[in-house]
Amino acid sequence: MHLPNYKEAKIRNKEYKTVEYKLDENYLGKYSGKTYFLKTYGCQMNEHDSENIKAILDSIGFSEVNDYMNADLVLLNTCSIRENAHNKAFGMLGRLKHLKEEKKDLIIGLCGCMAQEVGVIEEIMQKYKFVNFVFGTHNLYRLPYIIDKALMENKQEIEVFSKEGDLVEDIPVRRASKYKAYVNIIYGCDKFCTYCIVPYTRGGERSRKKEDILKEIEKLVKDGYKEVTLLGQNVNAYGKDLYSDYGLGELLEDVSKTNIPRIRFTTSHPWDFTDKMIQVISQYSNIMPSIHLPLQSGSSKILKLMGRRYTKESYLELFDKMKAEIPGVSISTDIIVGFPKESEEDFLETLEVVEHCKYDNAFTFIYSPRENTPAAKLKDNVDNSTKEERLQRLNTLVNEFFLENNKKLENEVVEILVEGKSPKKKDCYYGYTKTNKLVNFTGKDIKEGDLVTVKITDAKTWSLDGKLFK
Repeated sequence: MHLPNYKEAKIRNKEYKTVEYKLDENYLGKYSGKTYFLKTYGCQMNEHDSENIKAILDSIGFSEVNDYMNADLVLLNTCSIRENAHNKAFGMLGRLKHLKEEKKDLIIGLCGCMAQEVGVIEEIMQKYKFVNFVFGTHNLYRLPYIIDKALMENKQEIEVFSKEGDLVEDIPVRRASKYKAYVNIIYGCDKFCTYCIVPYTRGGERSRKKEDILKEIEKLVKDGYKEVTLLGQNVNAYGKDLYSDYGLGELLEDVSKTNIPRIRFTTSHPWDFTDKMIQVISQYSNIMPSIHLPLQSGSSKILKLMGRRYTKESYLELFDKMKAEIPGVSISTDIIVGFPKESEEDFLETLEVVEHCKYDNAFTFIYSPRENTPAAKLKDNVDNSTKEERLQRLNTLVNEFFLENNKKLENEVVEILVEGKSPKKKDCYYGYTKTNKLVNFTGKDIKEGDLVTVKITDAKTWSLDGKLFK
């Protein structure tokens, strides 16, 4: 049994090597005839982890079902970024407890970021003893062994490594899409923002070798994929631990030369966004002019308390440079309201930044303290009603700019990557623009994965309507 340890998790492991995934042949098809249900919470990294988990479960004989009531194994891939994600996962465990009372042989597992939290593991060991196994973010590749041990020994198996260990390549993947793909380029985060648990749950920054990344993308191109999203908790830090003269800007340039039609990347930290990145994004047409640039707060005082390493002024300087140098760029953001010590004046500064930036999209949240983070020790002097009121004011403002920006696209012809077809409306499809805006449009003889041109006929706050342009 390995339990999480925050002191160990805080240590940055610079001595790691790349190793190749290999499954013991004895596990191939071992659980044939068994079924599983996988529930995923959280970010794109979690979604991509689930693609790996599904492929591993497939390889040892499990087959997927869409209803957890019919599964032999239920696995929750969890998120710890906010309290709401915690509550959803524990709520699901409550439902599974009742199901296990009826199905004694039901196997229940939990993995992902919540598994890396000391308090979560203590609660599972005390109150959720019916959970068969738990593993963390650093040992996903050991899933067959963990399941086997939990069942063989007939007791709760918890294997959560706080140290990152080696970087494992060639873990099998069953992608959710046949035309859009996630590709990890860097794992972990070294920023230690005071409100964030991710550096503890995902470990230190470890970049994949550029050769391995490009090899994966070249295969995707051969397989007919149209879009790739480069993933990392702090994607802009790519290469710092491996190379002296090769970072995300250089990688984006090399990925562009594979000629995959669309390239995206997420999530960025303003502190690591370089002029080279801006230059490359503006130069190559298959790098999408859509950037997620988290603000978190418009107050330099609050940004300092958050440990964000930039000021309001430096953020706006970077934002304006992107707008000036990347043609047609759309920029989205994250904003937290109600951080400890946030005054009305601080919040008004956030609104001022929003007025200036007029974001194309924004993910807005009320601050919730996370276990073991420095911010959790700060006195929370903002009452709940004030937090709710500020969030409402912020959302009212950002929604105005969403609509304003979308209105600019009316009567324009845009390229769409088709995601699917409406199940209710005939000849109605949906997809995304280069700037990551959702478009619902009409047309005929269209397939998922097609790149088509659409004329925008109507703009709404969160989506656009259009018709196929010929």
